[in-house]
Amino acid sequence: MSSAVEEKSYRLDGLKWVVVAVLLAGGIYGNYYFSAEPLLYRVLGLVVVVAVAGLLALNTGKGAAVFSLLKGAQVEARRVVWPTRQERNQTTLVVLAFILVMALILWGLDSLFGWLTSMIIG
Repeated sequence: MSSAVEEKSYRLDGLKWVVVAVLLAGGIYGNYYFSAEPLLYRVLGLVVVVAVAGLLALNTGKGAAVFSLLKGAQVEARRVVWPTRQERNQTTLVVLAFILVMALILWGLDSLFGWLTSMIIG
């Protein structure tokens, strides 16, 4: 049995990444160049540049792989059984109590070692 795996070829990936880098660098440079303009316009310009660069990056092989990874992570996050509010609060209180006890132990040890050091040194 032979099954042909069709793999999508991503041509000109290197050029696309160069264009993405140039777009982002141009957006950063433009933000400094137009520093006298209102902040809202500069932010909107950066949002547009980042969106275009992101869309271009998604059309590369690595960009498609990252997008696939994010989709898979979203599916897995939906499968997780999240704790109830009561479980979350109880766990938080246990963690806070543990932190308080450990802080008191460390404070006590620090005080003891400080006292011992002052006794030895004089």
